[in-house]
Amino acid sequence: MKFEEYIICDPKTCGGVPTIKGTHVTLRTVLASLAEGTTIADIIVDFPSLTEESVHTVIAFAAKAAEEDLPTLGVPILS
Repeated sequence: MKFEEYIICDPKTCGGVPTIKGTHVTLRTVLASLAEGTTIADIIVDFPSLTEESVHTVIAFAAKAAEEDLPTLGVPILS
């Protein structure tokens, strides 16, 4: 997946915090909304500059980032 098509880190936009390209919506905002149980459809209503594909890209980006930094929280990982 080409994350750079949807995600940017520009010091001129939100102080360089990762955002959805062409918006001021941060990845953190999208992920926090999803974690609270907000649906993708509702996120798009709340942030009409987003698309379903851009939200899916945020989820994929977070999953990819977690592959390397996944905390164990003291629980053994079973394989």
